Amino acid sequence: MIYATIINMQSSITAAGYATPFIRQRTHLLSKQRTSDSFHLHRDRARRPIRKMASFSGLSVSIRSHASNSDDGGSGFRTLTEYAGKGGIDVGDDLLILFDHIQYACKRIAALVASPFNSSLGRRSDVVGGVDAGTGRDDPKPLDIVSNEIILSSLCNSGKVAVMASEEDDTPIWISNDGPFVVVTDPLDGSRNIDASIPTGTIFGIYNRLVELDHLPTDEKAQLNSLQSGSRLVAAAYVLYSSATVLCATFGSGTHAFTLDHTTGDFILTHPNLRIPLRGQIYSVNDARYFDWPEGLRQYIDTIRQGKGKYPKKYSARYICSLVADFHRTLLYGGVAMNPRDHLRLVYEANPLSFLAEQAGGKGSDGKNRILSLQPVKLHQRLPLFLGSPEDIEELESYGDVQQKVNPGYEV
Repeated sequence: MIYATIINMQSSITAAGYATPFIRQRTHLLSKQRTSDSFHLHRDRARRPIRKMASFSGLSVSIRSHASNSDDGGSGFRTLTEYAGKGGIDVGDDLLILFDHIQYACKRIAALVASPFNSSLGRRSDVVGGVDAGTGRDDPKPLDIVSNEIILSSLCNSGKVAVMASEEDDTPIWISNDGPFVVVTDPLDGSRNIDASIPTGTIFGIYNRLVELDHLPTDEKAQLNSLQSGSRLVAAAYVLYSSATVLCATFGSGTHAFTLDHTTGDFILTHPNLRIPLRGQIYSVNDARYFDWPEGLRQYIDTIRQGKGKYPKKYSARYICSLVADFHRTLLYGGVAMNPRDHLRLVYEANPLSFLAEQAGGKGSDGKNRILSLQPVKLHQRLPLFLGSPEDIEELESYGDVQQKVNPGYEV
């Protein structure tokens, strides 16, 4: 089995640069016994002196041993666990434990993506890319499936999740009657780019379990819990697997980016309280489909490229064709990341990323409506998606006809 192959790759995962204590095999029993006290162990381990940390996107992180006068006990920076815990914003023990298991899963996926052994997992001979006509979902690749299993295992071990809905599964999976949270996820966004070493990512959205549905049959309550409006999200995150592994999260009070420190295995707060610029000068879209776009979208792109829009500068195109990567750049530098077709999933991609965008001062739109105001009616429901700077999104929406409803000559 593919998953068994991955378990046998532990030596390669350690070789990828992750400290062994953080790439440990957890048993279900041990995970159930964990309490909030375990986070003190993480904190103590994270405060061990290290020699240096590199700067990230212009944000220099001080050497720990010389750090002082900081609000985190003088350590110079905070881990994700420290930031979200009682010494930080205190998201509560349940959510803290859940995020501990989420970040553990993402470290494993990061190592898998970077492994020299992933090439045989990044494709499969019996599947030609495209969409399953029955489900409307992308045909999965083995790497997607393995990532999905890693996440499911971690969520089960956390003891904090009632139901998981994944882009890789036809229906939600009911995990526990006692779990307080619902997790929706795209386990490995952009996996078709793996062979070319183009950035990929994982996306999460977290809701409270709807206790008022507990009396319903399991399948029904799993479905309805997973179809909550994005306005009910309590947390969301994406993880970017690139030159750095970055976990960007919101707990409903701002958007914050944490970068994986390979010397300790910790996600370190490198970008607190990210604020997307009101305007950018970059748009991200597949320009090859220009002639299939509706008139309003063509006019908008033509206008901003010429510097004749409301922002009197010429816009540049930057397109990676990896949603997490394109959105991450847009979050940092401003502008718009978009796919005008009915292609991206409301539940797994649009809602979590729109929540992150709004918490950073940006916007998520389908070209007409605020994403977080939409009520999902199907798990794998697709829609156009426009994410980015608030003034850029408003200007784009003002053109009216920006949603591409035809798709001639291309696979979905």
